[in-house]
Amino acid sequence: MRAGADGAFAKYAGSALYTVLLCALVAFCAPRARPLAVAGTGLALSWAVEFFQLTGVPAGLSERSAVARLVLGSTFNGPDLFWYAVGAAVAWAVHAGVRRGARLRTVA
Repeated sequence: MRAGADGAFAKYAGSALYTVLLCALVAFCAPRARPLAVAGTGLALSWAVEFFQLTGVPAGLSERSAVARLVLGSTFNGPDLFWYAVGAAVAWAVHAGVRRGARLRTVA
């Protein structure tokens, strides 16, 4: 792979993983929540942060704090919206699979 392709892959994989992290936090805070609700909430939070970047507030905070830069980013990037959805779909699939497996073990 070329260096540019590696950078794009890392950026968009990071966007997807950001949503997976948010989904994991939602599942941790609401362990009885259904996988679709967890994935939907994680996706909504990711999209909210991305659209918040249009205000310029995250960019200002990011200049002063590395933590703010990691959590809020700094600039809006439209393709991230798609990759957040990919991350939510992955989180949903894993969560649903884990719940299904736990249900099957309980029945057996």
